[in-house]
Amino acid sequence: MIDEENQVAGMQDSTAEVETPEPSPQGEAEGVAPEALMEEGATLEADVSAEPVQAAAEVAGADEAVMSGAAIAYEKVAALESEIQTLRAQLEDRSGQYMRIAADFDNYRKRTQREKEDLEQQIKCSTINELLPVVDNFERARSHLKPQTEQETTIHKSYQSVYKQLVDCLKRIGVAPMRAEGKEFDPMLHEAVMRQPTAEYEEGIVMEELQRGYMLGERVLRHALVKVAAPPEDGDATADSAEAESTDG
Repeated sequence: MIDEENQVAGMQDSTAEVETPEPSPQGEAEGVAPEALMEEGATLEADVSAEPVQAAAEVAGADEAVMSGAAIAYEKVAALESEIQTLRAQLEDRSGQYMRIAADFDNYRKRTQREKEDLEQQIKCSTINELLPVVDNFERARSHLKPQTEQETTIHKSYQSVYKQLVDCLKRIGVAPMRAEGKEFDPMLHEAVMRQPTAEYEEGIVMEELQRGYMLGERVLRHALVKVAAPPEDGDATADSAEAESTDG
């Protein structure tokens, strides 16, 4: 009996020893203090609760950055469009200036060309007018001189060949003589120095060319000096009719 009690008491003592072991210095070093665990849990809880706020802040920041970038891009596009409009206006202005300058230059070129041609024509006309009296003298000599001897005929042929050469040169540069006789008087071409009443020609018809006129293309070099027919007087008409009747008889 005594042995059983001692056995139970020993078991209780061993149980007490197992349930309440004494903490060793090594166990305290390896374990984690409760305060540390509480602080770590609070930190984890704070981190978990802060994550949505931080994510929302990051999203808001990203949206703000996107909006800011879009605004900057819009401003750049607007600035580029304004610059393009300015450059387009400058291009149109320069194009208009170029067209006006080109038109002015073309008009200047045409005007200069006309002035040059007119000056050349004036010089040519002035030079030819100085030669026309020489042509007149050759024609008078041909009509008045009648060679009698062989020597005179040789001289006559020699200067007539010179006259022909001169006339050919004038023709090559465009000089042409007027043939006024028998044509109607034209004050733009002819200069009337005489009027003769006659029934042979109609009034205003050139009866005779006293000095030949010349043309250079469409330009008058020298007007022809002519004698123009005038209406016959009464006495002249009666005489002409009487002469005609006697001829018929």
